Parts: sequence; structure tokens; C-alpha cells
Amino acid sequence: MHPIVNRFLKYIQIDTQSDPNNPAFPSTEKQWDLAHVLVEELKAIGMQDVTLDENCYIMATLPSNIDKKVPTIGFVAHIDTSPDFSGTNVNPQIHENYDGKDIVLNKEKKIILSPDYFEDLLLYKGQTLITTDGTTLLGADDKAGVTEIVSAMEHLIKNPQIKHGNIRICFTPDEEVGKGAHLFDVEKFGAEWAYTMDGSEVGELEYENFNAAGAEVSIQGKSVHPGYAKDKMVNSILIGNEFASLLPKNEVPEKTTGYEGFFHLHTFSGDIEKTVLEYIIRDHDFDLFQERKKVVEQAADTINKKYNSTIVSVEINDQYFNMKEKIEPVMHIVDIAKEAMEQAQIKPLIKAIRGGTDGSQLSYKGLPCPNIFAGGHNFHGKYEYVPVESMIKATEVIVNIAQIVART
Repeated sequence: MHPIVNRFLKYIQIDTQSDPNNPAFPSTEKQWDLAHVLVEELKAIGMQDVTLDENCYIMATLPSNIDKKVPTIGFVAHIDTSPDFSGTNVNPQIHENYDGKDIVLNKEKKIILSPDYFEDLLLYKGQTLITTDGTTLLGADDKAGVTEIVSAMEHLIKNPQIKHGNIRICFTPDEEVGKGAHLFDVEKFGAEWAYTMDGSEVGELEYENFNAAGAEVSIQGKSVHPGYAKDKMVNSILIGNEFASLLPKNEVPEKTTGYEGFFHLHTFSGDIEKTVLEYIIRDHDFDLFQERKKVVEQAADTINKKYNSTIVSVEINDQYFNMKEKIEPVMHIVDIAKEAMEQAQIKPLIKAIRGGTDGSQLSYKGLPCPNIFAGGHNFHGKYEYVPVESMIKATEVIVNIAQIVART
């Protein structure tokens, strides 16, 4: 088995789910478990200046082995996994020489990973796939990225004939709950630019992402005995349905693609007296993003006017913005990644992220940070998988970037 597999399997069996409801940093204590493992491993392979700060950010340096000054670059990945699906007791399954047919993840529960539904599987026919057992997520998002960065650093250390400048790496907590870059010390990191290893399909190279906001819609009702409720009861659940109906029905994740934005209702909970709807609002275009926020507020105004009372309140908080604005002035960093992929016989797939990464926030903090594939698919659920060959290729791309920068 390729050494990269053993490293990946070790990481994914450490539960690191983050928690969106905990304001602490990191949001879960168990993220420290992987952080401590990584600190010791980075020291063992020969990385320098290995630090773990009070907020669970791991940083380390691979010193330059050339006698000229070249830009210090960085690579970033996150250690937490999604709170949307269990990451406890991950039991990975290895499928060598994938034959292009259905993969039975869990015979007892009849959970099948099928190319009839997940067509990308066919891209990896003949390769080795690592999947879940159908009861947890896998954790390739983003432990594949962590694995690739550590493996690339180890390769460079073991092969000093490969020339490179100073390389900084960082592993962040809480990316999955939108806080991964909040306490990232860009000055301490000290790189001119960096790359997040957090994409999906082989070849993905991204420097555009959604502008993002979260909206909490609270509806205040009034509970009255149903036998005496006429003209008195205000059922907040029904008004919640009414609110949802006022937003564009086709502008939702399941009906949009590419640069199309959306309103995503991901939580609806309550009773007669109080109902809360939680939305995420996304658009690549900043002006359209601002308009989307207004649409949500206007829906609340419409209902409040109808009932002649302020029964709907909306709180909207921006989460991150499109990094395109910060990357375009330094497009050579994208060109370097593109060349690195081509050297690895990979066709670059340059497209906009329908989501966000730590890199989007880091770019606005002064660290331009495009995103590169890590190889996993079907993140945040039981159908997640990663081809071993994709992780090997991503590691090769990191090494190639280091060499290209050393030539400048």
C-alpha cells in the first residue's frame, strides 16, 4: 500500500468534527487530538519552527535550500470535518482497481455508491478508491489536503536535490463552521501567497468563490386553545411556510449551477409560538449578493405589513466574500499552479467555487490564496470517497509549485 494511504487512514480515524453552535475556539476539543499528532509528525519528518498556538493553528517551516532569495509561499488545509454528518468511528473501505460498477458500502443497510448517480466515479476506473462504510463521512474534506501537504514536505526533505525556497504550512481548525481563517495570523505565517489544498476533482484550480451570508429569520406566534382560536391564534409554523414561499422557488442549490446564486433554507424548526428559519445566501456577483439580502428583508416586511405587526425579524451576517478581487492583481500565482499541474500531466480545471474555503477569507486578510484540488468527492456525507491516485497527484503538484517558484 502506498505510504500516503497509511497517513490518510491515520488522520481520518481521529474524530475532528467542528460545532457551529459553540463559540469557543476551536469549537470542539477533539480537534486538538489531530493537532497534537500532526505537531509530532511534522517534527519527526524534519520540519522546522513547528508551533501549535492557543487557538489550534499549526504552523511549520521548510527552510529554503537555495542560495538566492525567492518568495516564501504557503500551503493550507483544515483539520476539522463537517458537523453535518458523523465523523465518529470512521471505518474506511479500500477498493483496488475499481471496475466502474456499483460499490456496496453497507450490505446490511443497502447503501450503495453507484456511478448511475455519482457519474464522477467513472473518471477513476482502474484506480484505488477509499470510501466510507455508509455510516459516517470519510473526512477527505480536508484530511486529504492535510495528508498531501505533509507528504509533499516529507518528499522535499528526503530529496534535497529538489530545489525550493522557504515554504510555510498551516493547518487550521473550524473551517467547516466558517471560522477557519478568523484567528489566522497572516503576519506570523509570513508567506507572500499560499494555496489551500481543499478542492475536489483532479485538476480543480479555483480563485473565485461565492460571496456568503447567513440569515436567521425568527417568527413570533401566539398560542391559543384550538377550540377558541378564531382570529386569535397566530401559528408561527404556517407563517414560516408563507415566508419561505416568498423567496424565488428556482433559486435554490438543487436548481442552480455555475455562477448562479441561491437562497438555501437549511434549518426550519419551531412550534406555534416561535419558528426559526436559517438560510445561507450565496452569489458570486457582489451586487447580486447585496440584492439577495434585500429580498430576504423585503419578505419579512411583506409579512409584517400583512399582519400589521412585527412578527418576523431577520438577522443577516456576512460570512466571506469572493476572493477574485484579491487574486486578479496577482494572477501569476494561479499561472504557477496551472504550470505545476501541466507538469504532472493534469489538465487544469479553472472554475468558480460554489462555496468557500479558508483561502477566501485569507485573501481579504492580505494572503492571496487560490484553491487546489485535494481529490475527494461527495463531501459531508456517507457517499464521500477519494481516489488514492488523486492524493498522489496533488502531492506532486505541491512539489512542482515549490520548484517553479525556486526558478523565479
